[in-house]
Amino acid sequence: MYHKKLKEFPKDFLWGAATSAYQVEGAWKEDGKGMSVQDLHEPEDIADFKIASDHYHHWKEDVALMAEMGLKAYRFSISWARIIPDGDGEVNQKGIEFYDHLIDELVAHHIEPIVTMYHFDLPLELHKKGGWCNRATVDAFEKYAKVLFENYGDRVKYWLTVNEQNCMINHPNAMNPGKTPTKKELYQQSHHMFLASAKATILCHKMCKDAKIGPAPNITAIYPETCKPLDAIAADNWETIRCWMYLDMAVYGYYNSLAWSYMEEKDCVPEIEDGDMEILKEGTADFLGVNYYATATVSASKNDGTDCQPRNGDQQVMLGEEGVYRSGNNPYLEQTEFGWIIDSVGLRVTLRRIDSRYHMPLLITENGLGAKDVLTEDGKVHDDYRIDYLERHFKQAQLALSDGVNLIGYCPWAFIDLVSTHQGYGKRYGFVYVDRDEKNLKDMARIKKDSFYWYQNVIRTNGSEM
Repeated sequence: MYHKKLKEFPKDFLWGAATSAYQVEGAWKEDGKGMSVQDLHEPEDIADFKIASDHYHHWKEDVALMAEMGLKAYRFSISWARIIPDGDGEVNQKGIEFYDHLIDELVAHHIEPIVTMYHFDLPLELHKKGGWCNRATVDAFEKYAKVLFENYGDRVKYWLTVNEQNCMINHPNAMNPGKTPTKKELYQQSHHMFLASAKATILCHKMCKDAKIGPAPNITAIYPETCKPLDAIAADNWETIRCWMYLDMAVYGYYNSLAWSYMEEKDCVPEIEDGDMEILKEGTADFLGVNYYATATVSASKNDGTDCQPRNGDQQVMLGEEGVYRSGNNPYLEQTEFGWIIDSVGLRVTLRRIDSRYHMPLLITENGLGAKDVLTEDGKVHDDYRIDYLERHFKQAQLALSDGVNLIGYCPWAFIDLVSTHQGYGKRYGFVYVDRDEKNLKDMARIKKDSFYWYQNVIRTNGSEM
């Protein structure tokens, strides 16, 4: 649909940026922090998470840069193992104090803190006890949530429960060190995460009267490869199983019928105890976080043993599944140098589809371009490609607003360079360059990229200049 006049971004639009604790903080064993499953990640050729961008020691400098940029919001995660080192025992006061200082500094600069409670970094001691397969982890998460609400609920108005739960189920290797769970175990993990989110949501509604809480799944519109009706069925299969199952639970508190049929077919229906569905029905979201990077294209299943392509992949790789869908190609889209699809119009498609199903406030909690940024001899980073990428996506977000989508904010990934889970510092996302490489920490200097100044102006003009 063409619009004679586009709607302006709302005056209170949350222009923000995002990070996660394990990718940016470092200080992996300092001040009483326990280990998480991510601390076991020790690749030979790329950076691990032990020091990362050392935000733990540079937080004040980093917040000053956020304020200089003009951020209205900062989406970050809290390390569960920094707050409760073993995940379910004594609270670490030093951990409480770190986030206390960070949140106070954000509020002092009029930056809205948007807190993710769990972003891939399960405390290691809980993992040793079975992790999310163990129902006791649900109670541990509720205890952790209570500590967060008690300490930060007076200042944090936006909470996100679980980051990319759907990716942890569909791409489980990085989140389950030592052994890849069976599909049955994965969907039991998913059910327990749903319960944990619902219990935290119920608690938030009781303890933080003015706060809003929701999930942050990785959502993408799925296109059929051709006009063949069976390709449309495959796209509907995968969009429902990969995306709608997670949002249906967050908004309505139930498993949709197609997702349930899929779990029956694949013999992975989770064990559901008495009272579970009532908890899920009560603990529904106030808004929806949306991590969007690109769309995906799929084709009809052949169901002949060739649907699944054995490839290593991340959350944007569609692997195919026997009897469900096959990975397809879309000749109309570009790719990044790391092989991720670029589809800015797909952001508008995705937002419209979410809005039509749920009629909820939407917050883009991640979207960004990973690239091999280069620090020039004059100490600058010219990332015009990132400016181009974000400009195109911002314009599609405005079109979605004009279509009637209730979009309340946009937090690009990432505010500052951080450790890419798969490519270390060879793949950078930030508006701020961190002067280190995979093994050489150098001086960890913060250097504003060209995109920093561009986004600064976007925020200053509330999106009227891009």
